[in-house]
Amino acid sequence: MSPVDFLDLPEAKRLRLMNLRAPGPLLGRPGDLVATDLTIEDGRIVENDARADEVEIDMGGRIIFPCFIDAHTHIDKGHIWARSPNPDGTFMGALETVGDDRRARWTAEDVRRRADFALRCAWAHGTKAVRTHLDSSPPQEDVSWPVFRELREDWAGCIDLQAVSLTGIDFVGDTPAWRDLAQVVKGSGGVLGAVTYPVADIDRRLDIFFETAGTLGLDADFHVDETMDPNSATLRAIARAVGRTGFTGKVNCGHCCSLSTQEESVALETLDYCAGAGLSITSLPMCNMYLQDRRNGRTPRGRGVTLVHEARARGIPVIFASDNTRDPFYAYGDLDMLEVMREATRICHLDHSREDWAEAFLTAPAAACGFETPSLDPGAPADLVICRARSWTELFARPQSDRMVLRAGRAIDRALPDYAELDDLMEPA
Repeated sequence: MSPVDFLDLPEAKRLRLMNLRAPGPLLGRPGDLVATDLTIEDGRIVENDARADEVEIDMGGRIIFPCFIDAHTHIDKGHIWARSPNPDGTFMGALETVGDDRRARWTAEDVRRRADFALRCAWAHGTKAVRTHLDSSPPQEDVSWPVFRELREDWAGCIDLQAVSLTGIDFVGDTPAWRDLAQVVKGSGGVLGAVTYPVADIDRRLDIFFETAGTLGLDADFHVDETMDPNSATLRAIARAVGRTGFTGKVNCGHCCSLSTQEESVALETLDYCAGAGLSITSLPMCNMYLQDRRNGRTPRGRGVTLVHEARARGIPVIFASDNTRDPFYAYGDLDMLEVMREATRICHLDHSREDWAEAFLTAPAAACGFETPSLDPGAPADLVICRARSWTELFARPQSDRMVLRAGRAIDRALPDYAELDDLMEPA
C-alpha cells in the first residue's frame, strides 16, 4: 500500500481507497466520522473483497462524501452583480434591482451563458444535482424555460437539473396566465413554485395553487416569509392548506426567516403544523445573513436563519443550500456546497450537536427533490468528494480548495471558469 498523491489517483481497473473517514449515517453506522475503506471498479462502488488485481491506496484518514445535492439555487439570476449591484444590501434593493435587470437584459443568450457558468462552478466543486428557481413572471417564462430545457440536456450525465417556477403568490389565481405557466412547468418536468407573503386572500390562492399542482401531478416549492417581520406567517398557512386540500405531492419551504422573530410558542406551533403536513424546510444561511436585519449603519441583531434545530427535532427534513450567487440578493457565493456546509455549521451552530447534519446536504435534499440518493454503499456510482481533512474542525478550518472530486471513479479537472468570460455581458445596457 502506498500513500496517495492527493492531486492524483493511479489509473487502475480496481482501486481500493484505504483509511478514509465518512459520516457514520451514510454507512448505516452509529458515530460521527467513522473509519472505512472504499473500493471502486468500473465507475461504481463495490464490495471490499480483497483481490490480487486491485491497487490499494492509503488515503491518510481523509474525509469522503458522495457528491452533493444543491436544492435551492437561482442560476438565471447569477453573476449579474458587476452590472447591477444591490444599492443598499437590503431585500427590497435586491428585488427592485433584479427586476430592472431582468426586464432590460435577460435574453436567452444572457441567461444561458450565466447559468452555464454557474453550473461549471458547481461541477468543479463536486455537486451532481441542482434545483434552480426560474423567474417566471410573463414574459420571462418564454425565455428562461426553453433555456433551462436546453441546459438540462447539455448537462445530462454530469449534473441533474430541476427547475421551479418563481412568481409572487398574488400571481396565482383562476386566470389564463397562471394556468399557462403551470402547463409550461408540467411540459418541462418542473416543480410548481411561488413566493408567499401576507396577502388578504392567501388561503384562496394557496387552495388554487395546490389544486393546480395536484391536477397536474406537480410537486411544490415555496419561498416563504423571507423577512424578519414576525407578522409574516405564511408558513403556517401553507401547512394548513396542505391538510385542507389533501395535497399528496412533495412540498418544500425555503427561507422561513420570520420564525426566528416570532414568539417561541407561535413558532413552535407552526413547526408542529409543518410536521403534520409532511413539509421539508430549506435554510439558506449565507444569503439570509446577507439580506436580513440589514439597516445601514446599524449592527444586525438577527441572523435571519430559520429554526433548523427545532424543525429537525420534530422530524421535519431540514436542507441547506446555496441560494444566490453574485447577484443583488447575495454578492458572493459560487454554488460550493462545502462552503454552504462550513458556513451553516458556524451560523446555525450545527456543531456540539448530538446529531450528524451531513444528511442535510446530501440525502435530505435528494429525497425532497426526487434526485438519486447520494450513497457510499456498494452499487452506487463512484461520484465522490475527498477532502484533505481528518476531522470536522480540519474540514471547516480551510476552504478545501484542493479537494478531489471523482465522477464515475475518475478525478475531474477542477479548474473553475474565469469571471472574465462574462465581461461582455456586464457592459452597460
